[in-house]
Amino acid sequence: MATKTSPQTLVEHALATSRSDDCVVIVRARTSANLRWAVNTLTTNGVMHGLDVTVVAFRKRADGVATGSVTGSATTTAQVTALVEAADSAASVATAAEDAADLVAGEATSDWAERPEQTSISVFDTFAPALGEAFGRADAMGRILYGFVSHEVVTTYLGSSTGLRLRHVQPTGHYGCTGKTSDLSQSAWVGGATRDFADVDATAIDEELAQRLAWGRRRVDLPAGRYDTILPPGSVADLMIDAYWGAGARVAHEGQSVYSARDGGIRIGERIAKEGVTLRSDPSYAGLGCAPFVVASSSSNTTSVFDNGLALESTDWIRDGELTSLVQTRHTADMTGQSVTPFVDNLLLEVDGGTGGVMDLVRGTGRGLLVTCLWYIREVDAQTMLLTGLTRDGVYLVEDGEITGLVNNFRFNESPIDLLARFSHASATEPSFSREWGDDYFSRTATPALRIPDFNMSSVSQAL
Repeated sequence: MATKTSPQTLVEHALATSRSDDCVVIVRARTSANLRWAVNTLTTNGVMHGLDVTVVAFRKRADGVATGSVTGSATTTAQVTALVEAADSAASVATAAEDAADLVAGEATSDWAERPEQTSISVFDTFAPALGEAFGRADAMGRILYGFVSHEVVTTYLGSSTGLRLRHVQPTGHYGCTGKTSDLSQSAWVGGATRDFADVDATAIDEELAQRLAWGRRRVDLPAGRYDTILPPGSVADLMIDAYWGAGARVAHEGQSVYSARDGGIRIGERIAKEGVTLRSDPSYAGLGCAPFVVASSSSNTTSVFDNGLALESTDWIRDGELTSLVQTRHTADMTGQSVTPFVDNLLLEVDGGTGGVMDLVRGTGRGLLVTCLWYIREVDAQTMLLTGLTRDGVYLVEDGEITGLVNNFRFNESPIDLLARFSHASATEPSFSREWGDDYFSRTATPALRIPDFNMSSVSQAL
């Protein structure tokens, strides 16, 4: 990392410079590498470096504690000083924060002094040659490939005036490839998440795209309606992420979400899914590990700057079909009378008895649809968590356990919470990737494929 000053020095300088009563400093040192291709040709590649600093100032007032938070790029102590002054100034004119609490105290962890970890273009040393071979096969067979791969490593340093010094390294990678027929009449997409690209096989990606395009040689147009529908793990992740993002305790407590009780309060303790369904997060989950402590640049309904550094643990949001937790800061936990269960940056859906994979669900279906990915998902009604969105890049007809043709795209209207109560079959849980949210927001998921006997395809879409 080509910085003028170490991240630890920037943290200590900010803490020493602040004139507020307390201060929290978050430094994120990041490197990223990427490759992009189009029409079976590599088009761009590059490596980027960045360093962001967040300063949160806390100023005591007669009626409580006011905060000011400022984030910016900074690699020198002079630049950090400017951020500190801005945060101090913001805190001096702010009103008292309703989520005020004692800052988390602690000391330096054993890895605090270590340098930031990095990635480089060499992370693609195995993937890139195989991609070149895939281009050759695609050219020979009349397929056109477009895609993008990215790998990022972010090292976070969190320090506070209470003595806390924490460090976390987060690798994040993802890949996505679209295959088209030479006449552009068909399109299929394959994507996934990875920590290091050692498990990403460009040949397998091309082979899967070729298989899906072959399925589409027969075209079948179907009307809108309710269909026995198989959602692969990635599409299930698309929907479960929305269910997780909407699980804020405060919004539920105020009667504004699907997790709100009809007679007031929240639905914790109520069965909202089938028996055997567990939705949980675990910062130490193998292959999907994430920060084991709260990192909050600002306060919101689901985060609090006062909770920075608070330890995160494995949390069941739904256990055996029962809602057991919502996303709680210390402030909202006081409001609701529930345990403190902050947001964790991964999500796991598990179904007791789920076995096999998506093609096993296909083989057990008499007539239905296989929807390979969802797109442009938006919330329609928070009270029921009704979502709408589009299918894209491959909806296939299943007849007597076999895929027999390509079907037109649809707009759908469904609630992920309803789906957890209505699905008929589930595969085993496996690492998955949300096409809608994985690239930029949330890539650490593990989900099963689900078969929904009456999935609502509300209208026909003209999208390819």
